[in-house]
Amino acid sequence: MRIVIAGGHGQIARRLERLLSAHGHEVAGIIRKPEQAGDLRDVGAEPVVLDLESASVEMVAAVLQGADAAVFAAGAGPGSGVDRKDTVDRAAAVLFADAAERAGVRRYIVVSSMGADATHAGDGVFDVYLRAKGAADDEVRSRTALDWTILRPGSLTDDAGTGLVRMEAHTGRGPVPRDDVAATIAELLDTPATAGLTLELISGSTPLAVAVKDVAGN
Repeated sequence: MRIVIAGGHGQIARRLERLLSAHGHEVAGIIRKPEQAGDLRDVGAEPVVLDLESASVEMVAAVLQGADAAVFAAGAGPGSGVDRKDTVDRAAAVLFADAAERAGVRRYIVVSSMGADATHAGDGVFDVYLRAKGAADDEVRSRTALDWTILRPGSLTDDAGTGLVRMEAHTGRGPVPRDDVAATIAELLDTPATAGLTLELISGSTPLAVAVKDVAGN
């Protein structure tokens, strides 16, 4: 498969790029800074320099042309302000969905956040982030032209992955290594029957391949 990942230099994205390229997939990662290109090449991904905050739908669709799947893993980051929660975490996710539709890419996976909710209350930056992610998720779920899956991990850690997870519509809060999030996304890409599902993910006791099959009803 050819898979295009928005937010290609993110910590989950680079783990995912390494996994996918190791399994023989063709992977492109969209990055904002040209100096990040070498890091993507190191993990086997093709870097594409494009700023999703200023790009047009046509520009993003050109990158997605011929892809089999798209993964939105971009984020404004923990040090960003309120404005970029909207321009990246919401608007860029919607733009990427628009571009996927324009390019005819049906399989679309979103890396969201546990607690994402467009109606979330609160005035803090993290509250704004949860509202932005929730609004983006709602927008993606309205797209009948996309075979979307929304993944909402718990608290992300840099611990080594165990391959053991709990994944359900509602898991309750808990930690999960970024390694296991990336491996789960790779498994979701290979499991089209998970389309139409919004899933929470934390560490657990179920092998992740089994967890994916369980939620897919296989």
